Amino acid sequence: MIELTVNGQAQRLDAPQDMPLLWALRDLLNLTGTKYGCGIAQCGACTVHVEGQPARACQLTLAEVAGKRVTTIEGLHPEGRHPLQLAWIAHQVPQCGYCQSGQIMAAAALLRETPRPTDAQIDEALEGHICRCGTYQRIRAAIHHAAANS
Repeated sequence: MIELTVNGQAQRLDAPQDMPLLWALRDLLNLTGTKYGCGIAQCGACTVHVEGQPARACQLTLAEVAGKRVTTIEGLHPEGRHPLQLAWIAHQVPQCGYCQSGQIMAAAALLRETPRPTDAQIDEALEGHICRCGTYQRIRAAIHHAAANS
């Protein structure tokens, strides 16, 4: 049994220790907001927070997160109304939407550490997050919007 806390709730998972966190979230806990993109931690679609820090769930095993706090996109706000989620809508960021949960999770970690980030800080925090639709300018604008309205 692996014990961890996901979105504030204690979880006991009967799963192999080497199971990737991504698949435990999606298949065992039915938290499908975290996406599978590349499987090699290069695209950022699977980004979650582990102990408050952004991490790629496709490369973390359950053994590595045992006893830790994990937050997924579903855990940012119970009604999906986190300032970043609202800013994403206001700035019409999503196109296909596939990368968005990972982008938002990285941005949430950035705003927690840097409440008023510069463009360079945003670019650095989201480096390695690939958006197939190329909405990077909208993503940056949405992060500034959320920072101003938090």
